[in-house]
Amino acid sequence: MTTAPRVRMAPDTRREQLLELGVRLFAHRSLDELSIDTLAEEAGISRGLLYHYFGTKREFHRAVVRRAADDLIAVTAPGDGGTPLERMTGSLERYVDYVVANREGYLSLVKGAAGGNEDMREIYEESRAALTDRIFASSSEAELAELGLDDTASVRLMVRGWAALTEEVVLSWIADPGGLSKQQLLASLARSLPALVNTL
Repeated sequence: MTTAPRVRMAPDTRREQLLELGVRLFAHRSLDELSIDTLAEEAGISRGLLYHYFGTKREFHRAVVRRAADDLIAVTAPGDGGTPLERMTGSLERYVDYVVANREGYLSLVKGAAGGNEDMREIYEESRAALTDRIFASSSEAELAELGLDDTASVRLMVRGWAALTEEVVLSWIADPGGLSKQQLLASLARSLPALVNTL
């Protein structure tokens, strides 16, 4: 592995560089494999300097996962044009593409949240809430009705359940598509939300 040349940077610029590098490495390895030594070597800095910016390895991991979650929320934001169903399908497609490109890091977040890591659970829950709540925040009453939804506590509960189903289906599809194309996957997931809510 080639060590990057040491370059002096302003503190905010250096911290941003380290976060971006951490997110890039996190995309292809678990959180446990996100080595401080590897990051310091690739960034061309000492381990001590990395700790200067983040305090502890745990704080660095938390900052990287938070940034990765923010990236997921941003990249899956609904577009402006098209029908509500088309916008939701577009968001789903960007979600699938993100998980495909960042599978190891995403799995690490999911497993960390499920395994009792409080930092990962907090970030995971906040991300899940952001992804589901914006269905209601970004849609008018008429647009929600077009999706077969209305803004009630019971419907919001079902949407969160649908998000969990979507996550499991996408991760399973990445591991083994089972003959299902991406477009078939997206169409199925998009149709499943109103179908699920209509059981209320």
